[in-house]
Amino acid sequence: MESLKNKIVFITGATSGIGKACAIEFAKEGANLILCARRLELISRLVDELKKEFKIQIHFGKVDVRNKNEADNFVESLPDKFKKIDILINNAGLSRGLEKFYEDDFINWEEMIDTNIKGLLYVTRAVVPGMVERKSGHIINIGSVAGHEAYPKGGIYCGTKHAVDAITKSLRMDLIDKSIRVSTVDPGLVETNFSNIRFHGDEERAKNVYKGLTPLTGKDVAETIIFIATRSPHVNIAEVIILPAQQASATVVHRE
Repeated sequence: MESLKNKIVFITGATSGIGKACAIEFAKEGANLILCARRLELISRLVDELKKEFKIQIHFGKVDVRNKNEADNFVESLPDKFKKIDILINNAGLSRGLEKFYEDDFINWEEMIDTNIKGLLYVTRAVVPGMVERKSGHIINIGSVAGHEAYPKGGIYCGTKHAVDAITKSLRMDLIDKSIRVSTVDPGLVETNFSNIRFHGDEERAKNVYKGLTPLTGKDVAETIIFIATRSPHVNIAEVIILPAQQASATVVHRE
């Protein structure tokens, strides 16, 4: 197991769900963190809590990953002690709506494509050149079981996560000679704010997504990411699909 103590770990979308759980788990391991999200108040609160409990160094900022200039400026302006990023976790992502293609709102499409695909690309493009120069680093993308199979009314979201899968695989090939590892973690049903965002704040509809089963938690996924990040340097866990025990695929779920 490779130590994460004093490693620099950059996590996008760090204010809730999997991103917040990752920040906590990496802090437990003694890593120093770079955190960004769109909600500055929430990220400031999280930073205060982590610093107090784990005595680590944290740099943070308000960044909308959909905006390339914001992503570039944030990475370019990192203090010297945070510039050598060891691990990038591309967590920022979302789903909007669950409607048939011909009834869906294209605004939902734009938000998912801009966040899940372009946001991941912008942040990765800003960080990877430094890793290439140092011939060291690890990129861990948060995908989804939806990146491996489509399901009804989810065509655009599934399409964005298929794109994450393809980008991850291609990036791994591009970096094969640079001693940089590239991994993807693809969860099934995780009870976070994901469904609440998908259904535009309809809490009852969001709650029903997880009704009758025990879903994954953000911590479950974060612990898997810690495992991936702590393998020996010659080991790259390329892909992990992690599901609740009562879920067999994107659409096959057993509910009590």
